[in-house]
Amino acid sequence: MNEPAEKGQLVGRSVARREDPRLLTGRGRFVDDIALPGMLHAQFVRSTVAHGEITSVDLSAVRDVPGVVAAFTAEELEMADITAQLGRPLSEFVPTAMPVLARDRVRYVGEPIAIVVARDPYAVEDGLEAAKVAYTVLPPVTSEEQALAPGAPLVHEEAAHNTLVDVSLFATDGIDEIFGSAACVVHVESRTGRQNALPLETRGVVAHWDDRDEQLVLQTCTQVPHQVRTVASRCLRLDERAVRVVVPDMGGGFGQKCVVGREEIAAAAAALRLRRPVKWIEDRKDALSASFLAREQHYDVRAAFDAEGRILGLDAEVVCDMGAYSCYPFTAGIEPLMASAEMPGVYKVPAYRVRGRAVTTNKAPTAPYRGVSRPQYVMVVERLFERAARELGLAAVEIRRRNVITEFPYTGVNGITYDPGSYLESLNLCERLVTDEGWYEMQSAAAAEGRHIGIGYSCFSERTGYGSAAFAQRKMRVVPGFDISEVRMDTSGAVTVTTGTMSHGQSHETTMAQIVADELGLSLCKVRLHQGDTERITYGWGTFASRSITVGGSAVRLAAAKLGEKLCRIAAARWEAMPQDVQLAGGGARHHDGRVLTYEELADVAYLQAHLLPKDIEPGLSATATFDVFNDGTFSNATHGVVVELHEGTGQVEILRYVCVEDCGVAINPQVVEGQCRGGIAQGIAGALFEQVTYDAQGEPSATSFMDYKVPTAHEIPDVLIHHLETPCAFTETGAKGAGEGGTIGAPAAVLNAVNDALRPTGVELDHTPITPETVHRALNLELSS
Repeated sequence: MNEPAEKGQLVGRSVARREDPRLLTGRGRFVDDIALPGMLHAQFVRSTVAHGEITSVDLSAVRDVPGVVAAFTAEELEMADITAQLGRPLSEFVPTAMPVLARDRVRYVGEPIAIVVARDPYAVEDGLEAAKVAYTVLPPVTSEEQALAPGAPLVHEEAAHNTLVDVSLFATDGIDEIFGSAACVVHVESRTGRQNALPLETRGVVAHWDDRDEQLVLQTCTQVPHQVRTVASRCLRLDERAVRVVVPDMGGGFGQKCVVGREEIAAAAAALRLRRPVKWIEDRKDALSASFLAREQHYDVRAAFDAEGRILGLDAEVVCDMGAYSCYPFTAGIEPLMASAEMPGVYKVPAYRVRGRAVTTNKAPTAPYRGVSRPQYVMVVERLFERAARELGLAAVEIRRRNVITEFPYTGVNGITYDPGSYLESLNLCERLVTDEGWYEMQSAAAAEGRHIGIGYSCFSERTGYGSAAFAQRKMRVVPGFDISEVRMDTSGAVTVTTGTMSHGQSHETTMAQIVADELGLSLCKVRLHQGDTERITYGWGTFASRSITVGGSAVRLAAAKLGEKLCRIAAARWEAMPQDVQLAGGGARHHDGRVLTYEELADVAYLQAHLLPKDIEPGLSATATFDVFNDGTFSNATHGVVVELHEGTGQVEILRYVCVEDCGVAINPQVVEGQCRGGIAQGIAGALFEQVTYDAQGEPSATSFMDYKVPTAHEIPDVLIHHLETPCAFTETGAKGAGEGGTIGAPAAVLNAVNDALRPTGVELDHTPITPETVHRALNLELSS
């Protein structure tokens, strides 16, 4: 797209990703590519026990190791703690401080205790081996059941019953009577495995002190650069102006990097003390075992239905194992509050009661991971509908048809107002696509041959337009939401746009440029995006919760529109015409009588010939805009359909077909949306069938390499048929809704339902994930032996 575009021609087109030539030819620049003069390398002395009091830390031998420059404990670096807060009473939320380096006590295997800095990565490893830490070992808490058991050891003395969050958000009057008189009551108890978000690039930072600017500069891979700046300045007791965070290219994040970690702060403290650059790159062992994890949740949910299959109520208990600490800024409330607030989803649930709890255990802390509780509660709700359909003699899709929201706007029992979506349309189309491909006939034929083929669906929504109001409802002390963008044109007519969001693979350099070029009638090659630099970007909340296009893209479009208005005013003044008679297209301003001023000519006036400007127009060409969502946000939706075959001899689950019908409003770049769908589905399948971090009785993690942590390959991930519906959003400036998390949300439920459909002859039903080959093998052999 090097030719000037007409306004309105770029949004909605699958233009090639502008990032790809750089990244695919090895010209990307990641944290580990950074080398500064005199740079040192850091790693951490980490706890070898899950729970214990630190009785001594001896680093004297470490400092004698050749190549080691320094080694520091928490006391020597004197850093303030990281404490995430909710504005809730202590009966609902208990704040817990997370020291940057452990001081008196360790609470999980892998917790950082001291930092070792050396001239090269090999010397730093030798230094780690020389460290001596003595503990008084305490009994570890390694499961939710242990945490909540009477008399259990306390992970934090201030958190009674090891409970960090205990909130009952909703309780409809008379719900017990509703369940007592219902024609059908079904129950699902489900557990989901602990997972690692597993970005291709592990966490890392290069920190150095800039004498000229009097700034501590952190080049790090984070989704939230401004939050890292805030926490670093507070922990190190610096003015925020004295900290600059820069994010180079980033190889994935998926939520693991949308919280502030301890290691980058400690590395920055070491750089500040030594006045030399310090690099820390997380190795894969630490990334698998000691980084932020996610997902381990327990649901105990009942649903009441009438005789026609219409849902009457949901009654839920949610317990999330959040590990040893609350993450900053979201706190341990991120998962139970998400599940509690949004569980009714796409269905017309008239009565609802829920209790959500976050418990603390001696495991690595958790952070948001793509979907944040929605893959789990969607899976549970979809299992309830499957179970009710069987008991009422209804088809699995039919019971959903009778219950999905069809009239909008719809205000649910959870107090959330849902904007227009295509819930029923996506469900119907997904079933038709599966039917038209002949999978039901193939299932029947396979059954006659003794093969086990199952078909499963999941129908769900994804809240994507999280603005300040939505986060404020959680009573967060740090309230994300808005975004700020500046669009600036130079004298050559080229445009620079800033965004407070942060790309870690979502194609922001392409999609944000499409929005600006579309608004101004520019070619894409004339637009350049700046992101991930706290010195260049006024402020931003980063990228998470599918907010980049909904919130960040809206701010970008508003800023581009403001700049466009100024360009029209300058052109109109030069022509002695009215601004409304000017249009922007083809790389310039056009009057309806045929006169044209190129952007270069207009920029010359704005910058180099400002005396020609009317007094009411300021020199220069820049505009800044903010955007926030002040209602309940917007909801993308989708239906996933999955066909699986279970293999008797091995218990393997083979996915034969995957169909996704999604609606994310206006797709800025459909190719990018499809990439998001496919990637999300792959991670959802991983959670359904493969990935799990487990711990032994002493709190030692089992999955510390890819030999133990089972990650699906291209062989296990099927081709995905994606069909787009489009319900434009009224609450965003582009009509777009988010698309980042939907694939992950829908996949576990659809896969689990398909497996249970294949297992139907056995009478066995599975409600936990991951679904292991051993579990499937036992279920199939139960049928064979009966």
